[in-house]
Amino acid sequence: MARRALLGALAGAFLGAAAARAAYAAFTRRPPVGDVETWARTNHRDEQITLLEGPAFVAGTAAAAAVLPGLPARIRAAALLAVTGSGVLGAYDDLYGATSSKGFKGHLSALVKGEVTSGAVKIFGIGLTGLAAAALTSRGPVDVVVDGAIVAGTANLANLFDLRPGRAIKVGLLVGAPLLAAGLRRDDPVPAALTALPVGAAVALLPEDLGERAMLGDAGANALGALVGLAAAVTLGRPGRLAVLGTVVALTAASERISFTRVIAANPVLNRIDMLGRRPVEQAPANR
Repeated sequence: MARRALLGALAGAFLGAAAARAAYAAFTRRPPVGDVETWARTNHRDEQITLLEGPAFVAGTAAAAAVLPGLPARIRAAALLAVTGSGVLGAYDDLYGATSSKGFKGHLSALVKGEVTSGAVKIFGIGLTGLAAAALTSRGPVDVVVDGAIVAGTANLANLFDLRPGRAIKVGLLVGAPLLAAGLRRDDPVPAALTALPVGAAVALLPEDLGERAMLGDAGANALGALVGLAAAVTLGRPGRLAVLGTVVALTAASERISFTRVIAANPVLNRIDMLGRRPVEQAPANR
């Protein structure tokens, strides 16, 4: 296995995991905004959990990206922009968003009627953030548009999967694994470290998610997707990036008409992956 890339991946994973766990511990004692109740939400079981996992992921990965050795200045800046921009916009939607409008269609329909929803602010804000991050890492206007759409699209898509415990993180890991393998094959520590960073942070927070004590929310899911998307933009050639973008667009369009939860539940393989590590429906929480 490529030594330089492996060392970069290990550094990214370790720093991401350590910083995310430290941020989660700090935020559960003193939230970044408001108090603990401000971040409390009811999950799909009608049980109360916290959204502080999301800010912890954002703060942890941002701190790790700032000190991760070996990242070129432009890629470091792009990573910080992608995670903080998408994370802050997601947190805004977590705290102040209304649920009357959902999905691209719902938010854009409301905008046509003169109503600026928090979701619309997030959609356009993450779009601009994605383009800005891509401008720091891409060559030429075509690549900037493609890569910017990947960063913004994956940020939104990850959030669409954050409806059951651990699901968004599992999707992030399933996408991140082949990207990490590609970086290792190239013996390039930069894409390897950049991919391992959100993977390490996500794995570190996964027990809280699967244990149904916390969830990523918009802040964490958007940031996870944006970082994985940026890693894809840095790692893959143009054909691979176009394939990723096409998949993201297709899944996003499908989400307007079908329920991912129903599709997953109806497929034995997907359902087994989705339920891996989760407590059965009838089992009571261990700490309640």
